[in-house]
Amino acid sequence: MDAAFIKAFGAVIKKQRERYLLTQQQLADRARIHRTYISDIERGSRNVSINSIKRIADALGTPVSLLFAEAETGLVALKKD
Repeated sequence: MDAAFIKAFGAVIKKQRERYLLTQQQLADRARIHRTYISDIERGSRNVSINSIKRIADALGTPVSLLFAEAETGLVALKKD
């Protein structure tokens, strides 16, 4: 995966987390992932595994497909700018 998509995906995770008024720690606890891992994902500095993506999506009550679709939409918007 390219760096731009990883950053766009991280932005989607952060947006979804904030939408549900969750802290990084709360999301990490729900997803059974370390808080710093969530932070790295949101900053786009971590190429996250599919298992972690599924855990995060479940913790957010959001389909994995929606997270990817929003990341792709955000990536297209960035490329237009």
